[in-house]
Amino acid sequence: MANKEHTDPARMEKIVSLCKRRGFIFQAGELYGGLNGCWDYGPLGAELKRNLKDYWWRKTVQERDDVLGMDGSILTMQQVLKSSGHLDGFSDPMCDCLLSKSRLRADQIEPQDGTAVWYSGARLEAAGWSTERPFAVLVAAGKDPDSARKTARQYYAGFMPDKKVSPKELELVEDRREELTGTTRFNPENGSLLTEPKDFNLMFQTTMGASADENDPNAIAFLRPETAQSIFVQYKNVLDSNRIKLPFGIAQVGKSFRNEINPRNYTFRSREFEQMEVEYFCRPEDGLRLTDEWLEARLRFYEEIGVPREKLHILDVPDGERAFYSEKTYDIEYEFPFGVQELEGVAYRTDYDLGVHEKGSGKPLEYFDEESKERFLPHVVEPSAGCDRTVLAMICEAFDEEEITNEKGKTETRTVMRFAPRMAPVKVGIFPLLKKNEEQVRIAREIQRTLQPWMTVFYDEGGAVGRRYRRQDEAGTPFCVTVDFDSIGENGPENEGTVTIRHRDSMEQERLPVADLLPWLLERVR
Repeated sequence: MANKEHTDPARMEKIVSLCKRRGFIFQAGELYGGLNGCWDYGPLGAELKRNLKDYWWRKTVQERDDVLGMDGSILTMQQVLKSSGHLDGFSDPMCDCLLSKSRLRADQIEPQDGTAVWYSGARLEAAGWSTERPFAVLVAAGKDPDSARKTARQYYAGFMPDKKVSPKELELVEDRREELTGTTRFNPENGSLLTEPKDFNLMFQTTMGASADENDPNAIAFLRPETAQSIFVQYKNVLDSNRIKLPFGIAQVGKSFRNEINPRNYTFRSREFEQMEVEYFCRPEDGLRLTDEWLEARLRFYEEIGVPREKLHILDVPDGERAFYSEKTYDIEYEFPFGVQELEGVAYRTDYDLGVHEKGSGKPLEYFDEESKERFLPHVVEPSAGCDRTVLAMICEAFDEEEITNEKGKTETRTVMRFAPRMAPVKVGIFPLLKKNEEQVRIAREIQRTLQPWMTVFYDEGGAVGRRYRRQDEAGTPFCVTVDFDSIGENGPENEGTVTIRHRDSMEQERLPVADLLPWLLERVR
């Protein structure tokens, strides 16, 4: 659960509003009321997410000799998930609110104190109606326990055959009252009693083939709940088809799906999400050391994409809270406006994964060390990052509001997204100072054509240049290039062929020859 010491709901509301207004993120299916737990990335969001995935791939695969990439199938056969344990054990405890029928994760309900008022039923003598069924309402400490009656009447009214009868007319049968401390049996939203928790499998199931029979186990498939399993299943193929020795990793970026009971916190917990994951295979004696090395590498990565280390929390998950097969797990957490929450896990999974798939498939997955002549199952270190969570962390970290004095001497609020330049959706805004000046427009369009093969740029000639700067500030564009009268030599030859570069964060400006623009920018946005 989130650490509430770091919550700032007002800031989060502003971030969500900006994301929709500027086209970072939209609710999926919004036109039809929205699909809960699913999100669409707009033009700026798609660029931001692509920049993150490309940089992760570059740092994790392209710039390393010991990591290879793959792209596994989303549809996953039942036997794979049976062996991995997902089919029988991939579930969350779920309970239902008896009043609102909403579903909650039992392990995420905040403990509450108060007076529980229990009822055994209700009746309406005028209609000759009664019902006997237990119900309870938790009244917070310090409030009048009699206030539970309104909630109880709403609950029992749901069983009345005549829906036109007001709940106020019902006579309640109170059973008892009890003082409770730290209870999680009641809905924090309305005080209603919850059902007993039951396991809810989180996987999306489907059937394969036009004539598939739901009773045929071979026709059943699942949308993968994680990217890891396709890596484990293909480990031997990757090993045999590439000249690589331990230790080595297999990396994958891709979609996963979990039927979350209660999606929440914007894009943080979704039913469809993207992972950036490495399964790093090693000798058993190297597992703990490599886990610490991967942790440090991942922390450096977050700093490079604009998430500072001082905003990250490292949780060394204690015994009893780790997965049973893990000998070491670190959670990398970030201070979101809704609390401190996990961005990535770095887990030492031992040989559990290859072991269960070797047993389930009946095929050997041992590694043969040519030097020592040993055969053994490699152990695995897994750095597993949430792509959507990292995008959200970058957005939250970048969002800023500051008071500035405009050209008319008035104070105004500047909203700016301070993305690391390599992550920014648009790298450069390109403006002619006056759209009616044909020479300025010509030069600006030439600059646009020169830069486009190398980076995402945005050409804008509408409105005052100050307003154009503000629009790019909200998009997080780190640099704006303006072609002005100096550029075309109208104020003398000394600055002809140069342009103004405006820096997003400081709002300072400098001049640079047009011919030097590309290398100058590439040095700063890579």
